[in-house]
Amino acid sequence: MNRIHRRALMTAVAAVAAIAAIMPTASAASGPAATAPASPKPTVVLVHGGFADGSNWNGVIKRLEKDGYPVVAPANPLRGLPTDAAYISSFLDSIKGPVILAGHSYGGAVITNAAVGHPNVKALVYVAAFVPDKGEQLGVLIQKYPGSEIQAALNEVPFTNADGTTGTDLYLRPDRFHDVFAADLPQSVTRLMAAEQRPFSASSFTDVTTGAAWHTIPSWGIVATADKSIPPALERFEYQRARSHVVEVKGASHVVMISHPAAVADVIEDAAEHTS
Repeated sequence: MNRIHRRALMTAVAAVAAIAAIMPTASAASGPAATAPASPKPTVVLVHGGFADGSNWNGVIKRLEKDGYPVVAPANPLRGLPTDAAYISSFLDSIKGPVILAGHSYGGAVITNAAVGHPNVKALVYVAAFVPDKGEQLGVLIQKYPGSEIQAALNEVPFTNADGTTGTDLYLRPDRFHDVFAADLPQSVTRLMAAEQRPFSASSFTDVTTGAAWHTIPSWGIVATADKSIPPALERFEYQRARSHVVEVKGASHVVMISHPAAVADVIEDAAEHTS
């Protein structure tokens, strides 16, 4: 081997040695920091209230899924608090891993009862919602502060239960639906919502709350400042009592998750990040 070839070979060997010195060893590259998978994000469960269905969460779902959260919005039966809470509780049993549980309006009362005994529920998010304590009735709570126009806008429709007894379904009158329920949405939208509304049982206002999960589970609360269904003053009282992290959405109607989906999604994600 001539001198030129020997010198080129020595130079190449030195370069390889230098590169090897600055690269991590195989054991370091395959350590816990390199191989541990990212913690999965919690499942967000969204529970709608009366006069509504799961589609009310569409804008929120779109944003949460974009940010990598698995989301489900089960159908709330709206047959009274004992039935509805038991159903949502059973639904929670089907979900593996941590859950962020959100409820709108009457759905807030449902999740308050349903989350009891579910250690995988890491946070409760109340969206312009009822947040009753044990032993309370929604019909009494809503009278605590002035401002609700819901009672005067109701249309009561009797129905026959399976056992032959008579129940009462509550609808919102179409001519009052926009102003009372969703005043910050276009009337073209609220006309469809009024036509498609799902009634809920009048017994929901007299059913007694049997458990209040917010005593042991961290909570977040959204105040809709222009709410004419649940008075904003009641929302503030409930959230303060539950020691919730409170966010106010100025000018929002009762259906704040439809008119301000980004704000609602941000609160849910905040709850997920602080309880992960």
